Amino acid sequence: MMDPIKVDFSGKGAPKEVVIPPEKKVLKIIISLIVTFIGGAVAYYFMLPALNFKAMELYYFVAVVLAIYIGMTVLTTKAFIKPEYIPYVKKRAIAPIIIGLVFALVLGIGYLVSAPLFRAKDYSEIISVDTQNFGESDKSITTITSLSDFQSVPMIDKDAALVLANKTLGELEKVSQFVIDEKFSTQINYQGNPYRIFPLKYGDFFKWIKNTKDGFPAYVAVNMYTQEAEVVDLSKNDLPNIKVSTGEYLNERLDRVLRFKYPTYMFGTPSLEIDEAGHPYWVCERIDKTIGLVGGADVIGVVLVDACDKNNIEYYSLEQIRENDAIQWIDQIYSEDLLVQQYNYFGKYSGGFINGYIGQENVVSTTVGSSCIASGDDVWLYTGVTSVTNDDSIIGFAIINQRTKEAVFQRIAGTTESGAQTSAQGIVSDKGWNATFPILLNIDGEATYFMALKDNNVVKSYAMVSVERVQDAVRSEDDANPDLEACLKAYVNKVKLSTKKILNIDYNVVLPDSISGGESADNGSTQTTPSEIKTVSGVISDIRTAVVNGNSVYYIALDGKAIYYSIAAAEAENVVILNIGDTVTVTYKTAEGKIVSAKDIK
Repeated sequence: MMDPIKVDFSGKGAPKEVVIPPEKKVLKIIISLIVTFIGGAVAYYFMLPALNFKAMELYYFVAVVLAIYIGMTVLTTKAFIKPEYIPYVKKRAIAPIIIGLVFALVLGIGYLVSAPLFRAKDYSEIISVDTQNFGESDKSITTITSLSDFQSVPMIDKDAALVLANKTLGELEKVSQFVIDEKFSTQINYQGNPYRIFPLKYGDFFKWIKNTKDGFPAYVAVNMYTQEAEVVDLSKNDLPNIKVSTGEYLNERLDRVLRFKYPTYMFGTPSLEIDEAGHPYWVCERIDKTIGLVGGADVIGVVLVDACDKNNIEYYSLEQIRENDAIQWIDQIYSEDLLVQQYNYFGKYSGGFINGYIGQENVVSTTVGSSCIASGDDVWLYTGVTSVTNDDSIIGFAIINQRTKEAVFQRIAGTTESGAQTSAQGIVSDKGWNATFPILLNIDGEATYFMALKDNNVVKSYAMVSVERVQDAVRSEDDANPDLEACLKAYVNKVKLSTKKILNIDYNVVLPDSISGGESADNGSTQTTPSEIKTVSGVISDIRTAVVNGNSVYYIALDGKAIYYSIAAAEAENVVILNIGDTVTVTYKTAEGKIVSAKDIK
């Protein structure tokens, strides 16, 4: 009888993998390390990770560096064509794999301790929200009781402002070399008006090579109330060209300037703002993860970068920003996306994690889209708030200060912003015009959406829609001239018919031509508001130009006068040949303010 065959399935008797080192092993290790160091340096230069365990990009960077080392080990040993060296490569890869696993473990634990499942209360408290009824406070929303109150209201949206900016860009001497960098435009409150500041970027890589030494000679400022766009020539303000920008490729690129100065800081979305003298600065959020390792992003400070001088860079904590009077011109410390995210945490997790998904009692969410409104010296983000169980209407508005993060929820039931846009567009359905994202206004106690109606991003009319009664929608009827006063009067009458409520509005104000039925996108005619005609003569001390709704407009100041007289070239062709020092006679209508519309200049 044969003895039973014994088979060892434990693997203990299997021959061990033979590790055969390649020739010149030490040299190849050194080469791999050197190439890894160089590759890591290049990766760091372009990836720009924060050297911070809370930054996700650090983990990506580590993965790239480890992959470079393992890849170089494979290349130097030629293991891909010499299989006998594969065991050696596996051995050399043990250390980088362990390092990678350690980082992965740290990240995994970080996600776990940051998870809303365990930290829902912390997420809900990342922003503090004060609840009030609509109209209880006019601190965070523009209250309209006079036409003059519209001075802080943007008449156009970002897209229409971009069209004006692009038209005005033609005033640049090297206009073919630059384009508008719309991604990093910022809405600010400047000298009492809402402005959008547009930085420039190079048209392409070759134009960057040609112009990077000189930088950008200007930025574009669009007054979103008067709809006037201006290319701000830095040399006229005795400022050097912009050298630090998002449009650079090498050392002057904004994120690279920030990273080399602050290697461990995490940054949010930068914004280009100007101080009261028109000097451009990049305002850069410093972000921290305040919940666990990777959760609860919040702003803990700001790095202010002089766009004209990369050596002039300063970090300010939130406390320093509040106390330093010299930088109170900063309007945007918290980006729109960050504030909306934080408010949605508040709306979802205030009742706990389980309630956020099951039952969902009192769970709310912001509507799609947001906009900015100016109130006082600040810019406030606003967006509608809906119940997650019924998103066809709003239950109120979230209004958040972009400088202080002061947040209020104003209760009022009504239609969503998209519903208001649909209602406004329904008035002009035969024309195919589009409505801008609505601006929320308090018109003498009446919650109102205000919009511009556009055709190819050119303003054709203004519209107002009641928040509570979507059917109460009106527009200015003159298609040739978008008239704000006519729109407001029509709305006041509509509210009176619907509710018997009388809205008291002071119309005794002279508006800029571009919003009062004067200079339009089509004909550039003058407004017809009755007023006394006057003349003044003097020597020209300054001339400025801007493109307003497609028309070239000249602004002329006279010696001894603190105002500018504006007139379109289409109305007085001789203005194009006037120079500083010429003596002229200006015919104009009586009006107040720093800019007065002229009827004629000779």
